[in-house]
Amino acid sequence: MAARRGERDPPDALQNRFHAERASKERRWQLLFTQYTVNPLHPDEFLKLLHRAAVVPREKYSEPQTESQEIGWHTTPLVPFDHNDTRFYFPRRTTEITIHGYPAPRG
Repeated sequence: MAARRGERDPPDALQNRFHAERASKERRWQLLFTQYTVNPLHPDEFLKLLHRAAVVPREKYSEPQTESQEIGWHTTPLVPFDHNDTRFYFPRRTTEITIHGYPAPRG
């Protein structure tokens, strides 16, 4: 009798035995690893990789790799900083107007 569409005939006993034997042979050679260690033949490569992962991007690469890294990548000032140059140096100063912003001394 033919099987309906979408249904399968039950597997015969020979095919079932074949699949069971194959599965048992495969399980015999499978190993489950739960503990991982450094390769004893090349421990330095792993340590280099581990240390490189901890380095900040500016020390890893010469140029920014993404658009967001471009912001703040170059931090050296274009003009040398000079405290006597009033164009770029604005220290805080107290004047008669700014003194009124401070709380009055209690006495």
